[in-house]
Amino acid sequence: MSKPPGINRHHASFESIRQLDEQGNEYWSARDLAPLLDYQQWRNFALVIEKAQQACLASGNPVADHFADISKMVGIGSGAQREVADARLSRYACYLIVQNGDPAKPVIANGQTYFALQTRRQELQDSTQFGQLSEVDKRLAIRNELAEHNKHLAAAARNAGVETPMDYAIFQDHGYRGLYGGLSAKDIHARKGLKKSQKILDHMGSTELAANLFRATQAEEKLKRDNVSSKKQANQTHLDVGRKVRQTIKELGGTMPEALPTPKQSIKQLQSTKKKLEQKKTPSSKREKPR
Repeated sequence: MSKPPGINRHHASFESIRQLDEQGNEYWSARDLAPLLDYQQWRNFALVIEKAQQACLASGNPVADHFADISKMVGIGSGAQREVADARLSRYACYLIVQNGDPAKPVIANGQTYFALQTRRQELQDSTQFGQLSEVDKRLAIRNELAEHNKHLAAAARNAGVETPMDYAIFQDHGYRGLYGGLSAKDIHARKGLKKSQKILDHMGSTELAANLFRATQAEEKLKRDNVSSKKQANQTHLDVGRKVRQTIKELGGTMPEALPTPKQSIKQLQSTKKKLEQKKTPSSKREKPR
């Protein structure tokens, strides 16, 4: 499938303004990036940088690691120069700027495509090592990551107005309904034949867990990006994200999450078994209490 016109040109332009410092670290000048993204007025681009910095902070990344205030000399005619404000940007900072840019600008859409392709490429590289894991280790790894991202999702939902435990349960239910074709968390629980105390996330295979991880991460980002500020809007956002993930699975020819098999062993059982195996591998001398 060919790429839309302009994307290759954007790739080349973006990479062509990349700079390296004395230590070999890559960076971009905000002054160089602004016209590339069709921002002719620095004051307008500075507002986008501020939004990107806020997004960086919200994601838990130190702003100073990705945005550094610097200055540069620019020509003003007749060989004269003057000093102007600039910013040294990391690749991640450039990504955040593009994500927070004016969506009406075609070059912004191209930029978002570029970074999506770059991210996917990195995911494929990472998956080489991930693909060598057993199904058990994949389940454990994704479940741990999902538990962490659910904390971030809960925080984003709380900022959007989802305050009480009941509010959050309803919010989560909207996400499940979107991803599972209308099935609620209770419906999924029943389909898996689980006891009341058992958690559905602990009884999913790696593929189903991965779909839910994508739902959680994308819902968190959209809540923040759209500045969602009401429970109703937060619930609709989670529902829409779930539906979008489901549509993506369908387009890729994948199995719908509700049709995936339920593993025989839960995450807790796998963790217990793994812990016992690790204890057996540990030399008995290391397990003995000091006399």
